[in-house]
Amino acid sequence: MALVTKSSATYDAAMLFWRVVTQIFFREIRPRGAFNIPRDGPVIFVGAPHNNQFLDPLLLALEVYKETHRHVQFLTAAKSMERKAVGFFARLMDSIPVARAADYVSSATGRIYLSPDDPCLILGDGTNFTSELKPRMQIMLSKALNSLVAEVSEVISDTELRIKREFGGESGKGTSRIREKVSELRREGIQGLDFKKMPYVDQQDMYRHVYECLTQGGGIGIFPEGGSHDRTDLLPLKAGVSIMALGAMANDPNVRVKIVPVGLSYFHAHRFRSRAVVEYGSAFDVPQEYVEMFKQGGTQKREAVARTLNLIYDALKTVTVRAPDYDTLMLIQAVRRLYKTPGQHLTLGQVVELNKRLLEGYTHFKDEPRVQKLREGVLKYNRLVRDLGLRDHQVPRAQKAGWKTLGLLTYRIGLLMAWTILALPGTILNGPMFILASLISRKKAKEALAASVVKIAGRDVLATWKVLICLGVAPLLYIFYAFLATLIAFRARAPLHWKISTPFLVFVALPLMNYAALKFGEAGMDVLKSLRPLVVALVPGQQRDLDKLKRIREELSNEVADLINDFGPKLYEDFNEWRILVPSASAPPSTGTPGLWRRKSSTGAVDAQGLGLTHPMTWIDERLFGWSRSARRGTSVWSGMSGDESSRIGTPDESDNDDTGDYDNVIGVVSVTDELSATQKLKSHQGLHPRQGHRLRKDSLSDSVHVARLAAVNRTETFPEATDNLNDEINRSRSKNSRID
Repeated sequence: MALVTKSSATYDAAMLFWRVVTQIFFREIRPRGAFNIPRDGPVIFVGAPHNNQFLDPLLLALEVYKETHRHVQFLTAAKSMERKAVGFFARLMDSIPVARAADYVSSATGRIYLSPDDPCLILGDGTNFTSELKPRMQIMLSKALNSLVAEVSEVISDTELRIKREFGGESGKGTSRIREKVSELRREGIQGLDFKKMPYVDQQDMYRHVYECLTQGGGIGIFPEGGSHDRTDLLPLKAGVSIMALGAMANDPNVRVKIVPVGLSYFHAHRFRSRAVVEYGSAFDVPQEYVEMFKQGGTQKREAVARTLNLIYDALKTVTVRAPDYDTLMLIQAVRRLYKTPGQHLTLGQVVELNKRLLEGYTHFKDEPRVQKLREGVLKYNRLVRDLGLRDHQVPRAQKAGWKTLGLLTYRIGLLMAWTILALPGTILNGPMFILASLISRKKAKEALAASVVKIAGRDVLATWKVLICLGVAPLLYIFYAFLATLIAFRARAPLHWKISTPFLVFVALPLMNYAALKFGEAGMDVLKSLRPLVVALVPGQQRDLDKLKRIREELSNEVADLINDFGPKLYEDFNEWRILVPSASAPPSTGTPGLWRRKSSTGAVDAQGLGLTHPMTWIDERLFGWSRSARRGTSVWSGMSGDESSRIGTPDESDNDDTGDYDNVIGVVSVTDELSATQKLKSHQGLHPRQGHRLRKDSLSDSVHVARLAAVNRTETFPEATDNLNDEINRSRSKNSRID
C-alpha cells in the first residue's frame, strides 16, 4: 500500500511540475470534450497526430489528470528512455518502454534485387545473408524508395532469401518501383540496391505490462502512428493498439476496454508561447465479436486486429484536422478567415471544428468549377496581402490615413518602447538560455530529419528540445547569477545579513522578473504586429491598394458564404441545425473583476485567459482612440455592435495573429445603417447566421420548474413521462394555491 501511495505522490508531483512548464511554454491550451473521459475502468487514450514529440503526451495526460485525476501510462520508445533527462521524467510518469526495430537499424553488406519471376525472392550481390539475417528480421530499403520494409521468412543462402510479403503490399506498386530503380542503376553499372537490416524485437514484456494495467482498471496512452512527425495528415496506424485492447479482453473476460480518440491541434507548435487544442472524442467499446475472432488466432485474429484499427482510425478522424498537404491546409485556414466576418470571435475549439468541416467539404467538392475558381481567388488574395505586408485580419480594419492614424501610430510606438524597456532586463538575463535552446534545438531537428523517413522539416522535435534545454540551463544560470550577485555584495563590503540573503533574494527575484518580462514582452509583440497596417495606411499611394484589397476580400467572403450555403446541405443533412456560429451562441463567461490588468469582453466577462499583465494598457488604447466601445458598456448579442465599430483598427491584443481573438466575446451580428452597405454585407453573414431573432422554446414544460426538482427526475423515465409528471405536479400546486387564496 505504501508503494502505491508513493507512486501516486510522485505522479502528482510530476503533473504539477509539467503543468507549470506547459503554462509557461504555451500561451493557451484549450481542452475540448473533456466530459468524454471515462472516470473509471480500463481505457486506452489514442492520440494523433503526433506533431510535438514529448509535449503531446504531456498535454494529453495533464487534461486527463485535471478532469478526472486519472493516471495515464504512456508507451515510450525504449531508445528515448535511455536518454538521461527524458528517461528520468518518463519513469516519474510510469511510462512503459517500447523497443522499436527502427531504432536499431544498421547497414548490411552488399546489394540486393528482386527475382524476375518471384517478387518475394530476394537475390544478393556480395551479400552475407546467412550470417547477418535470420527469419523474422526485416530488410529496409533507402529513402529514395520511401524506406520500404519487408520481413524475412527464410534465409536460403548468402545470396538468396525469401520475404514474407512483397515490398509495399499486395498492390504491386512497391515491386514496380523497385524494378524500375534496379534497371536505372544497372544502366549506370551498379548491380542492385543498398539496404539495411532491422532486428526482430520481442514485445511480450511490453504487452504484459499493458495487460496488467488494463486489468487493474488503469489508463494507457499511445500514439499509434509510431514516431512523431511534422506532416499535415496522419501516418498509417500501427496494429499494436488493437492488439492491446483485444488481448486484454481475451485474457480476462471481465475486462471491458474503452478507447478514447484524442486529437491535438497546434498553432505554430514549435514556437514559444504558441497555442494548442486538445480534443477528446467519444469513448467507444471494443466489440465483443472482435475479441472472439482474436481468440481464434490465424486469419481471424488478423481480421479482428484490422477491424479494430479501422474503428480507431475512424474515431481519430472526428477529432483531427487532416489535410493532404501543407498548401491545402493553408487554403482551408484562409477560407475560414474569410468566412468569419469582422467583429466575430471564435474560440480555439471553434477554429479547429470549423477547419475540420471546411476540409471535409473541400475534399468532397474540390473538383467543382466554383470551388476551383474560389481556390484561385483565395490564393491570389493571399499573395496581395503578403505583398502589402499585412495579415488577413488587418485588412477589414484598415482605414483612410489621417491625423488620428498618425496619432495612433505615435502612441503605439511609445507604448512599444515602454513594453520593451520593461521586458529588457528579463530578456537580457535569459538571453544566453534562449540562444542556446534555439541553436541546440535546430541541431537536434536536423539530426532527427536525417534519421527519419517521415519528417518533412523536423519541426516536431523543436519544442521538446527547447523545453528540455531550458529546464537544464535555467538552474545553472540562476546559480551563476546568485554567485555573481553574492560576489558583488562581498566586494562592496555590504553588511553580513545582505551577504547571506543575496543568493536567496536572487532565486526569488529572478523568476518574478522573468515572468514580468514574459508578459510585457508578449504585450509588446502584439503592439509591434499592430503597427504595420498603420504604416501602410500612411505611405502615399497605398490607400488605393488597400481599398482594392478590401473589395476583393468582401467579394471572396460573399463567394465563400454562397458556396457553403449551397454545398453544405448536400454534405450534411442537418446542416442548418448544427452550424457553429448563430446569433444566440456565446462562449461561457469567465469570472473575475475587470480592471487595469484584465480586459472586459463584449459581454462584460473578464479576459478568458485570466493571466495578469496580458495587455495592461489596452484600456488607454480604447479610451483615447475610441475602439471597442463595448469594453465600457458591453455588447448585446441581439443588437450587435454599432455600424462604425466593425471598421475600426483593432487594439493591439486583437492583432496578434489570424487564429486568435478575445475568446469570451459573444458572436455579434454586425449591423450597418447604410442600406446599400447592409445589403452587401449581410449577404456574407447569411451563412453564419441562418436564424435571426429569438429562438422559441418548446412547449414541453411549464414555467417555474425549480432546478432541484429537475435534478431529482428519474433518469430511467422517458421524456414524455418526465414532463407529464412535472406538469401535473405544477398544476396541482397551482390549484392548491388558488384554493388557499
